[in-house]
Amino acid sequence: MPETAATADTRTPSGRLALAASPERIALGPLDGRYQPTVAPLVDYLSEAALNRDRVAVEVEWLIHLTSNNVLPGAGPLSEEQQEQLRAIVTEFDAASVAELAEIEAVTVHDVKAVEYYIGRRLPAIGIENLTAMVHFGCTSEDINNLSYALGVKGAVEDVWLPAARALVAQISRMAEDNRAVPMLSRTHGQPATPTTLGKELAVIAHRLTRQLDRIARTEYLGKINGATGTYAAHVASVPGADWQQVSRSFVEGLGLTWNPLTTQIESHDWQAELYADVARFNRILHNVCTDVWSYISIGYFAQIPVAGATGSSTMPHKVNPIRFENAEANLEISNGLLDTLAATLVTSRWQRDLTDSSSQRNIGVAFGHSLLAISNVAKGLERLDVAEDVLAADLDTNWEVLGEAIQMVMRAEAIAGVEGMENPYERLKDLTRGQRVDAARMQEFVQGLGLSPEAEARLLSLTPGKYTGIANQLVDHLK
Repeated sequence: MPETAATADTRTPSGRLALAASPERIALGPLDGRYQPTVAPLVDYLSEAALNRDRVAVEVEWLIHLTSNNVLPGAGPLSEEQQEQLRAIVTEFDAASVAELAEIEAVTVHDVKAVEYYIGRRLPAIGIENLTAMVHFGCTSEDINNLSYALGVKGAVEDVWLPAARALVAQISRMAEDNRAVPMLSRTHGQPATPTTLGKELAVIAHRLTRQLDRIARTEYLGKINGATGTYAAHVASVPGADWQQVSRSFVEGLGLTWNPLTTQIESHDWQAELYADVARFNRILHNVCTDVWSYISIGYFAQIPVAGATGSSTMPHKVNPIRFENAEANLEISNGLLDTLAATLVTSRWQRDLTDSSSQRNIGVAFGHSLLAISNVAKGLERLDVAEDVLAADLDTNWEVLGEAIQMVMRAEAIAGVEGMENPYERLKDLTRGQRVDAARMQEFVQGLGLSPEAEARLLSLTPGKYTGIANQLVDHLK
């Protein structure tokens, strides 16, 4: 890399040119680098700029709320045009706004105070300079922050994360329907077990994930606006005649949030801990999906469709690696590491307030970003799979011993019905099948020598591992 005027004297301690001095922005983390296109939709909700925009929105709506309800004597309702001009401060918030806020904060050394001044600068143009003192009236910074975070997280979940997650579950559900009747050998403890269908196993996954998404969709996003220690002390001291609890409640609910009536200086963040636990549980189930699909690929149940021009291995040209599922595993683990930390940290605050939540919440977007990236990778990985029905069938045909369960249960039923010679069915099947391969001929010979009733014998002789799937096919209907 040739030296330039911009980089010639900027080097790391080891003597290398400092990339941080590059005129082009270079991302430190992968979400802002190679994976940025996938997680970009979250930027509008969970980035620093989005947080500041939401802070502006909360401050603007608080001013409109106070004036519209004549809460402060002498500050009556604003005209519709003035309200529109105030809300335009939010809708026109852009890169220049971000830069201006940064300049103000460099002086105030306080992010929420910078928002207050940012709005105040714009009031003269609206003709309400006299209301500058009403911006941030009665508020502590956390009144603005808790509402802004709630709005951002709510938007990110409802507009970005949930739709992506539901689309993935719908994709798995379609695969379950398409493969509902495809028989597959089960494996419990890694060993051959009672057969199932591929569709039924995919339906189990879809059902589990859907339950978590339904819980997440019911999340309550709480908010408060009640002053420095949650007592409305400044509010009552300045305007004792107002019903401040009603003013607070109507404002929070007007933002589409659930009002929290009892807090310290901070909203307690319990709803966040609940949400992050639910998202983490979804992630963990999806992680299990990744490891199972990876394993099925490794034994040939799924064939991966090669991507034209792609390289599976730098040295082994035959390979098509399950990289989407491996990538998803890693990102789900990173996401859960952050979500678990957030859930544990945010429910604790020393006395009436400490700042541990402030730094923690700046990582909410990162936690959701890694989860969203994983969802995208699983979806792409599933798109590139073909079901190898011949491999599934061959696996079943080499494991006739799994019919031992069916035979011993038929023997038990026969014994109950009064058929003689049906003693010790479990032990007899164990001697035949345990730790041994049994082919079709040996199994049918065994059945014919049991002395079953003609109907029971015919039923077992017609049974194959591929037909021993119970009502697995029907169970897929529970997804509808």
